[in-house]
Amino acid sequence: MTATILLTPGVEDRIPSSSPLRLVLAPLGTAPALIDGAWWPRSRDLTAELPALVEALDPVWGRITRVTVNPMFWPVVPRKLPVHGHVVHVGWFEAEQDPHKLLLLSYTVGRWDLLVIPPETEPVIAARLMATATDPSRSLTASGLMHEAEAFGIAAEDIAAEEAAGSDSAREAVWDSEGGHDSRTPAGAVVDHVPPPAEGM
Repeated sequence: MTATILLTPGVEDRIPSSSPLRLVLAPLGTAPALIDGAWWPRSRDLTAELPALVEALDPVWGRITRVTVNPMFWPVVPRKLPVHGHVVHVGWFEAEQDPHKLLLLSYTVGRWDLLVIPPETEPVIAARLMATATDPSRSLTASGLMHEAEAFGIAAEDIAAEEAAGSDSAREAVWDSEGGHDSRTPAGAVVDHVPPPAEGM
């Protein structure tokens, strides 16, 4: 299933409506943060994914001239990509750049950092990451956001497991409280409870 995440208010007006991107940007006027938004690409193919992203962001952030990534999650990092009438230079850094971050540079306006949500991420986790990445009170790095989402995913799985186990425990408690008889006894049936033997017998 493919989920499309809507852009934050005020941002969708700046991105072409025909864009198939799963992208969210921090609202205009928010305080500077470690992350300026989140991008959920559909694959790990930069050659296929980057042109649409840059083309959508050019009118918003000024012409993007350079993009850098950490190659940990990108099997091929092209050196240059043609994007709607200009060329974008693509670079990579291993130790210097967070593996979950995409850095975009514009000569005229500046630098922006996007959280890159892995393509295989479950839609509910991706939606949570999108919301967290653009929260005005945010203060986590891209990897920090991913670790938090991972913990959320594990917690959600644990809650589901506990709820499933809880329903089994509830059935056992009913069983015990009813003297070990099935609570689904047919209507009208009589269930006799044998009293415990008297002492000394």
